[in-house]
Amino acid sequence: MDELIDPRAVRGLRESLRAVAPGLPLRALADAEHAVPGRRLRERVDIVRDALREDVPAGFAAARRVAVDVQTVPRFGGWVIWPLSEFVAARALESGSALDFDAAMDALAQLTIGLSSEFAVRDLLIARPERALATMRGWTGHENEHVRRLATEGSRAYLPWARRVPWLIAHPGATREIIDATYRDAAEYVRRSAANHLNDLSRVDPAFVVSVGRGWHAAPDANTPRVLRHGLRTLVKKGDPGALSLLGYTGDGLRVSRPRLSRSPVSAGGAVEFSATVTNGGGVAATVAIDYSIGFVRANGTLSPKTFKLASRTLAPGESVAVAKTHSFRPITTRTYYPGRHHVTVQANGIASPPAEFTLLGDDAATPAEGRRGVDG
Repeated sequence: MDELIDPRAVRGLRESLRAVAPGLPLRALADAEHAVPGRRLRERVDIVRDALREDVPAGFAAARRVAVDVQTVPRFGGWVIWPLSEFVAARALESGSALDFDAAMDALAQLTIGLSSEFAVRDLLIARPERALATMRGWTGHENEHVRRLATEGSRAYLPWARRVPWLIAHPGATREIIDATYRDAAEYVRRSAANHLNDLSRVDPAFVVSVGRGWHAAPDANTPRVLRHGLRTLVKKGDPGALSLLGYTGDGLRVSRPRLSRSPVSAGGAVEFSATVTNGGGVAATVAIDYSIGFVRANGTLSPKTFKLASRTLAPGESVAVAKTHSFRPITTRTYYPGRHHVTVQANGIASPPAEFTLLGDDAATPAEGRRGVDG
């Protein structure tokens, strides 16, 4: 995905800017066209952003004018909006003016319709979190779904690949108005962002997340059950009683057997197959969320568990159910697999089995590629 901002894209940005600002020499942007090959996507964004800072006359007003005018060019668009949005944010912060800050927020709302401004808005949130959030709360009622999503996505506590905003992590309740206003949004794109936002907060304040979930559960629409399942997924995997209860998972006396493996070792690029038995040892029927966890070996030799959804079952008192899964170690872009001793566990409503160990062979694990267009995590 590094090639999303390639020389052709940079040239297209330069030509679009020349159409609305013919007096600009745009020499740095011309140099950027030759500088981006061989760089990672984040580096390419920085190169183009910094070229704009050199080419566009000083001051926020010039930056805003260019960002607004270039959107009228029919051929303008695509991933070069990312560095342009960061350029606008940078100029506003250099100004230090509250009026320029507000104008930059408005400009990002316009730019996000072409490509998400979720990364650029982080810089403004870091600088003036409460002022930025006041604007973002207003975005939740915007007619355009991309602007509404910018409110939910840009203010996430742990937005993937983005700069952390420590203030958001220290004040998990600060964005509640935003997600309360969007969990029933007409666009699934926005609802999913609100759910991911809620799930992020489970790393900060689980009790707060359950409280928000109760509010959504009490005022649902047809999509709310799915939104809640997605937003509470981490707490369910951790066996949080409040989250389990909200989603209708019940049962005492659950037992999970140690997984049975079909083979060990597992070849590089191969798969581990396992099965386990979940038993309801309680006296009433149980509705059970069944997940499994792989303890992946990291580069330093330690284990890093990752939990995956497996199944949901309703078990009568004394009833058992067998579950099975094949987990692939085929190379993917989001994880590097290292050889060594891994383990797998199965859990029911957070009650975990004893681990079953297996060895992953090989020293030619895949190296992940990075890149994204507003990914949802």
